Amino acid sequence: MPQRTSLADADCAIAQALDVVGDWWTLLIVRDTARGVHRFDALQEELGVSRKVLTERLRLLVDAGVLSREPYQDRPPRYEYRLTRRGRALLPVLIALQDWGDSWVMGDGEMTATSAEASKEAARVHALVGTRLPELQLLDYDGALRDPVADTPYTVLYCFPGAYARRDAYPPEWAQIPGASGCTLESCTYRDQLAEFTAAGATVHGVSTQRPDEQRAFADAERLRFPLLSDAELELTAALRLPTFRAAGTSRLKRLTLVVDRNRTVREALYPITDIEASVRAALTTIRGAARPGA
Repeated sequence: MPQRTSLADADCAIAQALDVVGDWWTLLIVRDTARGVHRFDALQEELGVSRKVLTERLRLLVDAGVLSREPYQDRPPRYEYRLTRRGRALLPVLIALQDWGDSWVMGDGEMTATSAEASKEAARVHALVGTRLPELQLLDYDGALRDPVADTPYTVLYCFPGAYARRDAYPPEWAQIPGASGCTLESCTYRDQLAEFTAAGATVHGVSTQRPDEQRAFADAERLRFPLLSDAELELTAALRLPTFRAAGTSRLKRLTLVVDRNRTVREALYPITDIEASVRAALTTIRGAARPGA
């Protein structure tokens, strides 16, 4: 690999940050550790990088305090690499890059809360089926940490752009963003069919990047009887590479639904969602079908 000039002494925070994460391997390592890939061999297999390059980048990220090196085996010594608080602070950078790539490299630059059925973005979401959701916790609308995967046979995670108790709280021109409208309808449809999901062995969780207090106000106003979870720190979004868009200076989840089993395996991924009520029925149908003997 050609030597690159260190920018560490430059009088610019951007240059100093790039001195740590200024090539693609370092950011891709951060991406994959956020996805739950923590061991050297697994990272090498995922990235297709040489052992020498991976060793160098891991050492750089550990020295920079982005990753911690934690033993998981004594004989022979083996280590896992996990994001530190400093490393998790890079997640919005990853999501911003992903959003830019979805919009301007693979898309036409339009701000949208949805996608075409045949898009690469949709293919990325559908590829989640059969993968495991990493261990993580999100704040619920009461400010308590909660595993997004419940201790029931299935969990429905419906991800939505944003829902507010007051109409004047929505970002300007929200209704003009394709796919953004309908969050209240979606939540209320799950509310009205919650007994059917419960009878089928499923817990329902709504997820958005809103603050917990905003979610609490909305849940109270609509009398929701299930938790809303805040991914304001983008941990779930980065772990699953969920599609986002930016509105009012905030990264927001595009509307999609995941059905996850108790073992944290994604059983169904619904995206794009063009008919909200039909998507709720599809999630319930998936759970009922999976719960049948032999499924």
